[in-house]
Amino acid sequence: MSSVTVECVVKTAALIGEGPVWEESEQKLLFVDIAGEKIHRWSSTTNQIQSVQTGNTVGFAVPRKSGGYVAGIGRSIVAVDWSSQMMTPLANVDEDKPNTRLNDGKVDPAGRLLAGTMAKEKPDVQLEKKQGSLYSVNSDLAVTKLLSQVDISNGLEWSLDQRTFFYIDSLSLTVDAYDYEPNSGSLANRRVVHQMKEGEGLPDGMAIDTDGRLWVACYNGGKVINIDPTTGVRLQTISLPVTKVTSCCFGGQDFSDLFVTSASLGLDQSEQSQQPLAGNTFRVRGLGVKGQPSKSFLG
Repeated sequence: MSSVTVECVVKTAALIGEGPVWEESEQKLLFVDIAGEKIHRWSSTTNQIQSVQTGNTVGFAVPRKSGGYVAGIGRSIVAVDWSSQMMTPLANVDEDKPNTRLNDGKVDPAGRLLAGTMAKEKPDVQLEKKQGSLYSVNSDLAVTKLLSQVDISNGLEWSLDQRTFFYIDSLSLTVDAYDYEPNSGSLANRRVVHQMKEGEGLPDGMAIDTDGRLWVACYNGGKVINIDPTTGVRLQTISLPVTKVTSCCFGGQDFSDLFVTSASLGLDQSEQSQQPLAGNTFRVRGLGVKGQPSKSFLG
């Protein structure tokens, strides 16, 4: 067993770092700062960070097959031209719900975009529940609502055979699975594959490795847990020097590094002094597993 190392590699001190995606051709890590209203790209070769301001909360950004990116900004799915920093709206969601915003999004193996919403956070106010939905956007930009009555639409991932969709609605404290129809993108037969334990925090973003095991970021739990979705058993725990762990993705050499994002928003002063690295992005090495390349949106 090689020893596992955790290193802080991207020092953006994001308010809510989220949605990391490895861009293999560029050897860059794409991720967002939701509340900081920025999309970041970090080069692993030069250690430079480039950023684009989004002017509203940004839940995710993913590469687009035709070039540039697609991001979830406010309640809009938007094309982002990186060089000009131009943003072009492609589709809107939750048009009947002005109090929501897009959160996590990911491209499925067929090239559709799945993205979910949640109630906007308000300082010192309990989050409004059941306001979120999960949407699918196909290559002709048609939007389909897959799920409603969601609290916080979060992590998304697909099994290696593309027949199972893994999904996290954070406040349910579970990782769920659905039967997934790759041709139509429809969902059926929801079941729980992992129930969070006391002290694990809220399940947030997740990634899958080439063994079909899930890596789940634990918000307020200070860790990433590795679970076997067939048994629900927790196989491994990676502790991080920050509590608000938000998401993760595989990347780097042979996709053997796990990149983990975090948040600093909501920490009080003593927590901030105990967690000087909060909001930064970490690289975990020596896990002995690999991920797979992310898909680009075909729309």
